[in-house]
Amino acid sequence: MVIVAGVDEVGRGCWAGPVFAAAAILPDGFRHKLLHDSKLLQAEWREELSEFLCAHPEVCWSVGVASIEEIELHNILRASLLAMKRAVASLVSAPELCLIDGNMKAGLECEELTVIDGDAKCPSIAAASVIAKVARDRAMTELAALYPHYGFEKHKGYGTPEHQRALALHGPSTIHRRGFRPIRESAGAGLFDDSGEGSTW
Repeated sequence: MVIVAGVDEVGRGCWAGPVFAAAAILPDGFRHKLLHDSKLLQAEWREELSEFLCAHPEVCWSVGVASIEEIELHNILRASLLAMKRAVASLVSAPELCLIDGNMKAGLECEELTVIDGDAKCPSIAAASVIAKVARDRAMTELAALYPHYGFEKHKGYGTPEHQRALALHGPSTIHRRGFRPIRESAGAGLFDDSGEGSTW
């Protein structure tokens, strides 16, 4: 039987924070009532499902991260693919086929198949989506304690009106993505909050 892993990334469109990816290999016939696209699940349901998946003895999973520095160096697309590669490389069981959400292959060593809206169609991609989303949300909540002015614990770095107002007031922090236009515009105003500098993210 071919070992198949689902792969998905989270945080590509955010204004701040690292980009996360996860890979998940599910046992044959695996089912769970909450196993859907992570974006369609309430936060508490994602938490519940992620804990179940990560504790399940027959589910093989891993998380990969690309840092702010890597996003700035490579651009967000390449950093997202790098996070995917790291997630797949960290799996205990090497997959023979990876189902990747979206239309862009990651350049993996195994066979790859892209699936548009894969997190809504493939259980393994949905599992990876949930694991990656919960892992990143937790990381952004931790970062919120280092950068208290921005409300990361609420919007997780996405470009909400609250986030936009915080940028206008405080300027970008060291975990904001300077390559994104709203962040460049804030930086151009001469504002910069370096609190929390030295974060491992």
